[in-house]
Formats: sequence, structure tokens, C-alpha cells
Amino acid sequence: MVRIADETRPAELLDAIVGYLVKNGVAELSLRPLAKAVGSSPRVLLYYFGSKEALVVKALARLRERQRGTFSGMREAKYEQPSDACRAIWKQMSAPQSEKLFVFFFETYALALRHPRRYGDFLNNAVEDWLEFVAQPLIRRGQTRSEARAFATIVIAGFRGFMLDYCASHDRPRIDRAVDLWLDSLDTISSPLPETSHA
Repeated sequence: MVRIADETRPAELLDAIVGYLVKNGVAELSLRPLAKAVGSSPRVLLYYFGSKEALVVKALARLRERQRGTFSGMREAKYEQPSDACRAIWKQMSAPQSEKLFVFFFETYALALRHPRRYGDFLNNAVEDWLEFVAQPLIRRGQTRSEARAFATIVIAGFRGFMLDYCASHDRPRIDRAVDLWLDSLDTISSPLPETSHA
């Protein structure tokens, strides 16, 4: 029983760490208050995760898993146009309960750009994981890998740009209108997308 508990402890801690980081951010992250908040100790956190930077990267990976779980159903559903799928995803992304998640993501992204050696895995995964996530359904439907990844790049850049603007300004009417214009443009991109596409 002790062994089983030890094996599940890192996952339990990681879930608690994600909640803490989303609420408090990473700019002034210190292991001692983090450990206290999640019912652990700095020594144990370092034992399981290696370093503060590695802990943050793993927490973000965990958060990505949750997001992909949320978006997977939308991605795999059938839509008449790419914009229909993206509109459903935008509604989920821009919900009030998602804002803190994206603030945490943008904060860490900025930190990683400043310290790329420390956060190299995060920078790579923040791009490649989502490119593959968005592109794979298009590839399965016959689109070339390069075209699917190019379209995925447009989709990811759009979502992130709009969310960054929203987190900074909270100007919902303006941004929602801009999203509508962007979604309309997705359907006019000259890319060999199938009629029933997934975003």
C-alpha cells in the first residue's frame, strides 16, 4: 500500500501544483510556500521534479493534457467549415474560468523566451504539441502534412493572439467581432481542406 501511494504521489502533487501556479503565477515562485500549499516540502518537490524550472514545465504539460482533453471532442466532431469548429473552441477558450489558465501560460511563455535554455522543452512543446493536435485530423482526411501544419499555425496564432488581447484589455465586444472576421477568413484560405474539416 505504501508503494502504491508513493507511485501516485507525484501525479497528485502535480495536480495541486497546477492549481497553485494558475492562481499565483511563476514570476515570484518560491518552493517553500508552494510546498506548504500543496502539503509537501521543498525537498520532496525537488526529489520528484528535479528543479523549479522542471516542475513548472511539467505543470504546464499537465495543463496541456487537460486542455486537449477538453478540446478533443470538439476537434473530432464533424463541422461543415473550419470556422465552425474554431468558433466552438473559442467559446470554450474565452470563458471566464479559462482566463487564469491563459494568464499563467502567457506569463510562462514570456519567461521561457527570456530564458530559452531553462525552458527549452516548454518552448518546443508549446508549439509542436499544439501543431500536431490541430493538424492530425486534417492529415487523416488526406491533407499533406505541410499544408495541415501551415493551417494549424494560422489557427494557433489566431487563438493565442486573441486570448492575449482579451487577458490584457477585456474588451469582449471588440475581440469577439475580430474573432468573427478571422473565422470568416479561415473558410476562404486557399487550402485543400475537406468539406467536413476538424480544427
